[in-house]
Parts: sequence; C-alpha cells; structure tokens
Amino acid sequence: MTDVRNGPLLDVKSLRTYFQTSRGTVRAVDDVSFTLESGSTIGIVGESGSGKTVLSRSVMRMLPKAGVIHDGAVLFEGNDITQYSNEQLRGIWGAKIGLVSQDPMTSLNPVVKIGRQITESIRHHLSIDKAQAKEMAISILKSVSMPEPERRFSAYPHELSGGLRQRVTIAIALACGPKLLIADEPTTALDVTVQAQILDLLSKLQRERNMGMILITHDLGVVADRCDEIAVMYAGKIVEKAPTKVLFSNMKMRYTQALIESIPRLSAPSHVPLRSIEGRPPDLVGTPAGCRFAPRCHFADERCRTQEPPLMRAESENHLFACWNPVGGMVPPPKEVISRLGITPIREDSILRSN
Repeated sequence: MTDVRNGPLLDVKSLRTYFQTSRGTVRAVDDVSFTLESGSTIGIVGESGSGKTVLSRSVMRMLPKAGVIHDGAVLFEGNDITQYSNEQLRGIWGAKIGLVSQDPMTSLNPVVKIGRQITESIRHHLSIDKAQAKEMAISILKSVSMPEPERRFSAYPHELSGGLRQRVTIAIALACGPKLLIADEPTTALDVTVQAQILDLLSKLQRERNMGMILITHDLGVVADRCDEIAVMYAGKIVEKAPTKVLFSNMKMRYTQALIESIPRLSAPSHVPLRSIEGRPPDLVGTPAGCRFAPRCHFADERCRTQEPPLMRAESENHLFACWNPVGGMVPPPKEVISRLGITPIREDSILRSN
C-alpha cells in the first residue's frame, strides 16, 4: 500500500451514500465534502437522522449491505479508500483508523473478557506474542484512566459501569496507535459528569498522539471547546461549516441558529421551557425541493421552497453556509460557551433576528 499523501490526513470529496429500500432510494449522505489535518478535530453536528453516523461509516467503509457509496472519494493519507478491497480495509481498521461507538454494550462482546478484546486487535496488527500484547493492553488501560487496570483486564463488560465500558472501547480504538479517531456520539446514555470525563479524555489523548479526530454529536454544546472546526449536517448535507469560534459568534444558517438556541442555558431561570425545533426532518426517500430545512424554518420564502441553496462563502474564507435568508445578526450562545471559547459577549437586546 503506497502512501501518496501530499495533502490533509483526510479529504472527503463530494461523498454520496445511498440505501436502496422497498420505498425507494434513501440519500443518507448527499454530496458531503470536508478535510481534516493531523492533530485537528472536526465536530459533525446534527439531529438524529441527519446522516452523521452514515457519514462516519462511509469514511471507514463499514456500511451495511444495503448501503452503497454512490459517488465521491475518501482520501486517507492520499489514498482513496473507497476503492480498497476488503483485505486492504482490514489492514487500516484499528491500525490507522479507530472507532469509538456510541453504545459500548453493543460494541463489546459480553462473553469475552476485556483484556482479550483489546489484545485481539493488538495481535492482529502487530507481530508480538501474548505476553507482550497483555502488557500493552494494561498500559493502554492506564492511559485511558482505567482504575485498577490489571484487575479490569480480566473483567467482563457487564462488571463495569457505563463510563468504564466506554473507556474500554476507547482503549480498543487506540490500541494500535491510529492516525484518525472517529468518536460517534461517545457519551450517549452516560450521566453529565461522566460525559465530561470521557470528552476531556478523548481531547487529551488526541493532543498527546497528534491524531486527527472526528467527533460526532447531536449537541453543539458538546463540541464548543473541543473542536477546531464544526460542520452542521441536516438531511444528509452539510449546511454550514466554520471554525468553532466563528460558528458560535457569527452563524449564518437558520438551522445552526435553531440548534444553538436549543442549548440549555445555566443562566436561565428555573422551570423555563427549553426551546425546540418545530416539525421533523424530511423523509430522505423523497426530499423536498429547495432548502431541506424550509418546511421547519420561520424565515423560508418561495425561493427557499423551490431552489436548493448551494454552500456559499461568508465573510471568512473558511466559513461556508447554505441559506437564502441567512441570519442577519448574531445569536448569542449560552454564557458558559462564551466563557469557554473567549467570544466577545453580545448584548441580547442588540440582536437582529431578521434580515
């Protein structure tokens, strides 16, 4: 396998992933492009059903049988892995691209001890004996802050808490030193304190190992201070992409605005109802004409409902958005996000809500 890399670590170009169903073709990922450098983190954000997980599985070429990469390219270290054979893919899964899934109870084998699940990956990719693999596995468990790693090595998944099981999945993903880590909703079903611990751990390990990381979540608050760039997905498309501070301080897409406004605010009085996005995402079998968010958008006009907006460049060169009626002013993120990102505070009474 020749490394012809002369660009970013990962370069996704016009990727389209479709599923053939009895109802028709589901366009789960529809013309998505982005790049990722070594040592950088991109957050992929959107509601359930927006295509985030299918995108990550497309990048890894781990789609179910019904899923087909219809068009586009996924260049990893300069090589288009959409053209790889199954044997070539097995050579990079775990070794060069690691995956942390959202549910460790389904990704871990419940009848196999933790240690064996880690050492299997190590011994598959590295030419070392059983004793060396065990030593490496315990070292990796220590690196993910697993308490009593020697004892946990011999434990079964059901003997661990949800947070410890997720640490095991991270250990497995990092066992062979991958260059790219994909974390797909890594804190689902964990309590808030454990969520923060897992996210902080991923950020720490990513910096230490200089990995590229894709962090997938439905919560913009999760990625606020953990990503260099954020891509917002809706109905299979990226509808806005920008550096994190730019996105939070000067978002353009109305869907991004709605996501930010739905973040719970610690500064809000108690018992204040959370803001939600009305309606439901479109059926990806028959997506509506025009902007896919138009049926749920209060600012949609006839053009929005009939013409699909392309990704347009904002004031900043690396800020792209797809909206015919972009946000005319700035929508203030929660105060805790402002503090974490160092964004200049914005007076809420000066916000422009319309064009």
